[in-house]
Amino acid sequence: MEAKDFVKKFFAGLFFIACVVMIAGVVFLLGLERGIAQPKFPMHLLFNRVGGLQVGAAVRISGVTVGTVSDISFTEEPVNGREVRVDINILEKFRKQAGKSVNFSIINEGVLGEKMVEITTSSEYHREDLSQLVTGDDPLDVQNLAETFGDSAIALSESAKMIESMVGEIQDISGTTRRLLNRIEQRLIDGTLFKVF
Repeated sequence: MEAKDFVKKFFAGLFFIACVVMIAGVVFLLGLERGIAQPKFPMHLLFNRVGGLQVGAAVRISGVTVGTVSDISFTEEPVNGREVRVDINILEKFRKQAGKSVNFSIINEGVLGEKMVEITTSSEYHREDLSQLVTGDDPLDVQNLAETFGDSAIALSESAKMIESMVGEIQDISGTTRRLLNRIEQRLIDGTLFKVF
């Protein structure tokens, strides 16, 4: 009976080791796909606010994932009026495309609204030093947008009231002018327009 127990334990241990090796293999393959083992270079971006951007978020150029956000921190003192520093790691094979970068912005990714860094490039531009701090565009703030729309709606409502008031005044002036012209016309017909007495 001991031999049967030994065989069961042996195959259970073998099964456990096989599962651990398979999980490690899947993690390794996913890591290779995400570029964990590939060489990278850093870039440093400055923002006023990041709107929920997280470490590990994707960095894309023309929709192609070229790297990830590696760190988000505050600068000692504001630089160009911005104090949130976002460090990104870009795969070395995309260095040429990153050198053409003209604009860095934080945008929503997908329906759930996860944030990511989008890099806009131009073939006419070449960035010499990719390690320098670069100023990025802040994400669209929905609350600020709602406040702007609210202020616009109030201003539009006030403008509509002013226009309504002006239309009323124009109608009053039009009525007065019509009565005056009718009197002048009647005096012309009666021949009494130039008579004083």
